Amino acid sequence: MPHRPDTGFKGNKARLPTKPWAACGRPMSWRKAWASNWPEVKYCSERCRRSRGGHA
Repeated sequence: MPHRPDTGFKGNKARLPTKPWAACGRPMSWRKAWASNWPEVKYCSERCRRSRGGHA
């Protein structure tokens, strides 16, 4: 198995950062795909993006 750099994630998803979605308010958990733009992620889906502030 190749060596991976230490990202701080040890397999416990409960320790990952969370924040509410800006549009619908539901909780979201950090994902590796969002690592470079975590502060800019605001919508959970296209439906949420289209409603912009309404609850889906």
